[in-house]
Amino acid sequence: MPLSGPLYERVASAPPVPSGLPLVIALTGFTDAGGAIGRMIELFRDDLEPTPIVSFSADVLLDYRARRPTITFDEDHLVDYRPPRLELSLAHDAVGQPFVLLSGFEPDFAWDAFTETVVGLAEGLEVAHVTWVHAIPMPVPHTRPLGTTVSGTRTDLTQAHSVWKPHTQVPATVGHLLEHRFAVAGAAVSGFVLLVPHYLAETEYPAAALAGLDSLSVATGLVFDADAVREENRDYLAKVEDQVSGSDELTSMLHALEERYDSYMAGSNLGQPIIHAGDLPSADELAAELERFLADRRSDDDKRGRR
Repeated sequence: MPLSGPLYERVASAPPVPSGLPLVIALTGFTDAGGAIGRMIELFRDDLEPTPIVSFSADVLLDYRARRPTITFDEDHLVDYRPPRLELSLAHDAVGQPFVLLSGFEPDFAWDAFTETVVGLAEGLEVAHVTWVHAIPMPVPHTRPLGTTVSGTRTDLTQAHSVWKPHTQVPATVGHLLEHRFAVAGAAVSGFVLLVPHYLAETEYPAAALAGLDSLSVATGLVFDADAVREENRDYLAKVEDQVSGSDELTSMLHALEERYDSYMAGSNLGQPIIHAGDLPSADELAAELERFLADRRSDDDKRGRR
């Protein structure tokens, strides 16, 4: 698709950006298991109040037919149109450390032009290294630590934090292409894939966002105040445990997931990929057992939204 206008515009009031800062990338789009990236972006924008440096054009990069913006119908008139945002910003973490943040929607169009632009902007800002995070569903239990697969050029991170090292082909995201382009350009880059329990992947699973923030901290040294997300996670897990304890079938399926996970992590199952699930419950089976939990949770969210 040919570009229909400028890909981005610089923000005239943007502050100067020191050289040598980390670049953090958080893009929603093809997959966001557990709502991890969406929740992280919400936290960044609400708590850190990043200052935009560059604003990318949604009219050029986004397919509105596939991902429509929201607008509010208020009884007899329309209010609060919320166009999607994709911005390169200067942000500061919970203790005031500055970093560069690329956050927002994943572009649908002009991937080559977009990635070339981002790599060029990062080179101009002389960023120290690049870290991005995304989340995928995996047949793993929520009762175990949420693992990651790490890729990129920073071998210290890939060796220390990858619990699963596959050799496979996957549908690409812009994040993958950015990592590849940065690696080709000789930049220090790392990509963290969060392995989210498949039966919770379609819910807003706070632990996934916490794992994403922890991954960023490991790679960058940045500090994030996630107390609100931790509280959300405690409430969420209490509801899940209530459902599990009330269902023998769900308890049995969860134990099967735990046994395979523990076997894999202990090293006795290294000949089998962690995603081999022939003897494990499917996402549909677990989702069916959790249907009442999800319905209750949506009802609680609706009540909170009306307050």
